[in-house]
Amino acid sequence: MNSDTTTHNTLVADIGGTNARFALTGPGQHQPSDILTLAVADYSSIESAIRDYLRQINYLGSLQQACLAIACPVAQDYISMTNSGWSFSKTELGRALKLDRLEVINDYAAQAYAIPHLDDSDLVKVGAGESFIGQPIALLGPGTGLGVGGLVPSASGATAIITEGGHVDFAPTNALEIEILNYLWRHHSHVSVERVLSGMGLTNLHLALASIRGQQQESLTPDQISHAALEQQDPLCLEVLECFCAILGSVAGNTALTLGAQGGVYIAGGIIPRMVEFFANSEFRSRFEAKGRFRNYLHATPTYVVTASQPGLLGSAAVLRQPMALSGR
Repeated sequence: MNSDTTTHNTLVADIGGTNARFALTGPGQHQPSDILTLAVADYSSIESAIRDYLRQINYLGSLQQACLAIACPVAQDYISMTNSGWSFSKTELGRALKLDRLEVINDYAAQAYAIPHLDDSDLVKVGAGESFIGQPIALLGPGTGLGVGGLVPSASGATAIITEGGHVDFAPTNALEIEILNYLWRHHSHVSVERVLSGMGLTNLHLALASIRGQQQESLTPDQISHAALEQQDPLCLEVLECFCAILGSVAGNTALTLGAQGGVYIAGGIIPRMVEFFANSEFRSRFEAKGRFRNYLHATPTYVVTASQPGLLGSAAVLRQPMALSGR
């Protein structure tokens, strides 16, 4: 790769606990280019990863601005990522890269800002309901962690809602989930929904269900669990995925009620888009709607799986087309 440095002078990134995705964009360009994914664990710092990205694409120009979407709180100048060892000062990073403008936003702000720019081909609808124009939307993304956010319309344009909703309490809705919670309480003083709705959540659910069912406990990776369930039809791993999707339905319904998300609920992240057919046939939607007197409210609220390959980069690029600073939102 060898980018046109006269027009591609903007760096965008979507950085999670496992992968850091980088791309370039420029004035009037909506779709990022020169996309490259690097493993976070391969680099000691975000700056070293950025510099290696630029080296790998043979970028010889000078960056003018950047928007980095990070999977952690971003309000302070000093950023310490929740699910990786990277930490940095926004001020110092901008100075080191000689940028005129640096925006650091939460990764689910980027996901939210991407939603208006997605095509129908980037989404798979699950269940009934239609979006109400001008109403809030909600996003949830099980991946390395659990991202939760939203997008609220206003007179000056849509504004992302940044939350740490992945760290709210896990609330069981049936007897089996109470047993799962009791198992996890033996290992964690606080059991958040991220403890069950994430990559580590799949592993936690597998260990919990093995214990509950009196089976041998194996610490399988999320990929091993998903493969065993979907390809080998392993009964315990199938039950793990079924529980995962059902619990996600309950949490998504709670989030929709909390945000009044009649504009729709969007499921992103690295797990669900890889098993869309299984997900669509799971208990997700029935649990999403199972909110007593508000069943009809949620029945009318649509849910979608985001299947776009790089929505975080798309959203980061959208942020830089806005004149106001968004850092810290």
